[in-house]
Amino acid sequence: MIVNLITIAVVTGFQQEVRQKVSGFGSHIFIMGGGEQSIYESSPIRAKQKQIEYLKSIPELKSVSPVAYKPVLFQSSPKEISYKLSNGDSVSELDQNVLGATLKGIDADYDLSFFDEYLKEGKLPNYKTGSSDQILISNYLAKKLHFQVGQVVDAFFVRNVPVKRKFKICGIYETGMEEFDSKIVISDLRYVQELNDWGIKASLRVEDTLYGGNLIIRADITGGNGNYRCDWGDGFEGYTGIPLCPMKDTVIRVVASDFFGNIHVPVAQTTIPDTTYIKITSPGGLTSCTPELDENGEVKREFLDDKGLKYAINFGGKKVVFESVPGKGSSDEYVGGFEINIKDWDQLDLITEELKDELEFIPNEHNELLHVISIKESQNEIFVWLSFLDLNVLIILILMILIGIINMGSALLVLILVKTNQIGLLKGMGAKNWSIQKIFLYQAGFFIGRGMIWGNLIGLGLCYIQYKFNILSLNPAVYYLSKVPIQINLWHVLLLNIGTMAVCLLALVIPSIVITRISPARAIKFN
Repeated sequence: MIVNLITIAVVTGFQQEVRQKVSGFGSHIFIMGGGEQSIYESSPIRAKQKQIEYLKSIPELKSVSPVAYKPVLFQSSPKEISYKLSNGDSVSELDQNVLGATLKGIDADYDLSFFDEYLKEGKLPNYKTGSSDQILISNYLAKKLHFQVGQVVDAFFVRNVPVKRKFKICGIYETGMEEFDSKIVISDLRYVQELNDWGIKASLRVEDTLYGGNLIIRADITGGNGNYRCDWGDGFEGYTGIPLCPMKDTVIRVVASDFFGNIHVPVAQTTIPDTTYIKITSPGGLTSCTPELDENGEVKREFLDDKGLKYAINFGGKKVVFESVPGKGSSDEYVGGFEINIKDWDQLDLITEELKDELEFIPNEHNELLHVISIKESQNEIFVWLSFLDLNVLIILILMILIGIINMGSALLVLILVKTNQIGLLKGMGAKNWSIQKIFLYQAGFFIGRGMIWGNLIGLGLCYIQYKFNILSLNPAVYYLSKVPIQINLWHVLLLNIGTMAVCLLALVIPSIVITRISPARAIKFN
């Protein structure tokens, strides 16, 4: 009973703890673009979909949240390390590391209760008041990179144009699951959307060089599929720049998009366009369309703001002011996928199949195909490993019950041997075999019950000590947990006790058959 109780409590606790932590880093079900297999590298899909809005009304679903992922490189804070050489001299040097991780972008409504439970320092990020540079990192990364709460850190991203960003650490968490702690960093969804170059982002600028003596207004476009088209007012065309002679005040508006196949009638779904402007204020009466150039032969500018979006260019003694208004971009219209958490874990497989039937192979209103994947599929290795533990529990339970049956069978045979005279007297007085068997089975049941009581007291007591004080620890790099988990289920304890008593008593019926072969005459003479 001691071994069985501890086995069930540890394995149940282990499975639940690992399952809870793996789900906490992700979700029970993930919806992403069709054909994708990795939730960390999925192609973008539209953030606004009728099918997803419908899912939010299903009572079996706890939450539906948009997320996005982006690989990142963090540069550690320099730390001075001193050591001695073989000749006894002391040498100091700066230790600075670079570690890779994955930004997980979440929105303001995302449930952070899981990270709140494992928050070690600082506070949770707040993304409710506009775009935020706050991040939540793990204690593993903080130690490796010498980071602290409140520190502003450098992060590097690979995109069409590699960029460097600064983030502020608002909190540090520690779950003990090193595989995930070393990888996941919580960030603002809007930052990740922009860093992934999703959607289209456009801006207008005046080029440094001239074309035929005239200025060139150029559309700078990022995102999309790289095949760009611009609408300068007469429909989409392939050119991204136009010559200009700024004779009067005007505003130039450009709608930038991408295309597949035909530039005027794309053969496939295109990215959501972006609109950008440049405002031109001219004094009028220009005598020349050619601006003043610097010593390098480039257009000479006088910047009028800190961002470099507003500047003046001299045309024959007259200044023309250009003010660029970059587009907001359409990156916020795309996400990497949707995390779905359910209320009942036992319904995971059923709900996953229902969502697959509802969403997969059926293009949505944006002509996108979706793919539904459960956490058992995305983290298949972990859950296959957890399922093997059920087999281990079954083997241990069977072995322990067999040992109990063998011990009690031996004890019952000894008891029958000792009471042979009494059995003979009872038979001589007319007692039937089954009546005598029941007497010994009741006695065996009493012994089993007494052993079970002590087994329950000791087994549950040891489980409580581990649950309360976490005496036994684990290597998180191997077992995903830092402490031996305990989960005591009263139904498991009750069924184990009832099952053990029933199986043992049924098994003892066989050795009790020896009583039927005892002869009253010979038994009375037996010494």
